[in-house]
Amino acid sequence: MNRKVLIGIISLIILLGLFMNFFLSGPKNKDPLKTELVTTDLDNFWEAFDRAKPDFDPSVFQELYLDKGSKGVKGFTRNRIRDAEHLSKTIKKHPNYYSSIKSSTQQIPLMKDTIRQSLVKLKELYPKAVFPPVYFVVGALNSGGTTSRHGLIIGAEMHGLTPDTPKEELGNWLKTVLVSVDKIPHIVAHELIHFQQNYDGNSLLGAAIKEGSADFMAELISGRHINHHVHEFANPKEKELWVEFKEKMDGKDYQGWLYSSQEGRPNDLGYWMGYKITKSYYEQSSDKQQAIHDIMNIKNFKKFLEESKYPEKFKLM
Repeated sequence: MNRKVLIGIISLIILLGLFMNFFLSGPKNKDPLKTELVTTDLDNFWEAFDRAKPDFDPSVFQELYLDKGSKGVKGFTRNRIRDAEHLSKTIKKHPNYYSSIKSSTQQIPLMKDTIRQSLVKLKELYPKAVFPPVYFVVGALNSGGTTSRHGLIIGAEMHGLTPDTPKEELGNWLKTVLVSVDKIPHIVAHELIHFQQNYDGNSLLGAAIKEGSADFMAELISGRHINHHVHEFANPKEKELWVEFKEKMDGKDYQGWLYSSQEGRPNDLGYWMGYKITKSYYEQSSDKQQAIHDIMNIKNFKKFLEESKYPEKFKLM
């Protein structure tokens, strides 16, 4: 056999093996009542937090939190927690805030039944849904939640806001993004929808629909979404914002719309725009279950926008 051909076959086998390993190791649970809701990392964090005082020794966080951590902590470490040193530095900059959130994180295990209700609702609406483990961890004040091949990971420290929260250590961004612990079931619902979506946003339009459809579906299954403050700002300015969005939606400049801030407007207006488009698509569809399937499996964002008929409402305004 030709050596190049042999090398090609071997490479193909290796790639196939890696793919199968990834595929087979991913969560396959289709029973929402069997979903793992893992809160042990919260207990590990507080043990480490108390033992690391008063200097918040990174070696203590390494031994008692990161080394003992679940797959959720491992998944959150790479791009968010980063390492024990970074976590320690973040806590040192915000010691009063971290101290204040312990009681909020202790409420999370009590929310498991409420969270499962949303999962059951998704199963009713989208029978193909899979239900990965959900890990609740404490991170470095930079992410409220994400998905990984192992499951959903929720940053509990971003859900500790109360009327008594000390804010003197918080920068402007944190003051706008921190929320109360009662939002936990809704962020889980949002991230769960991301886990079902069979696409990734690339253009501003695609990214906005990806995030907004997660908000819309989260509202259907949990009763609300995570961006009510954005909707309160944007709804009175809907036509004006649509005109602005339309000019940028085919490009990849997300500034002012996603994952960024702009003075005079809330972060992540793209979530609101994507929600509006998705809701319009759902409401004009006569087959709601098919509409949900479509929302989870978008292949052409411009076609989805056209079929949503969302732009048509502005012709009458």
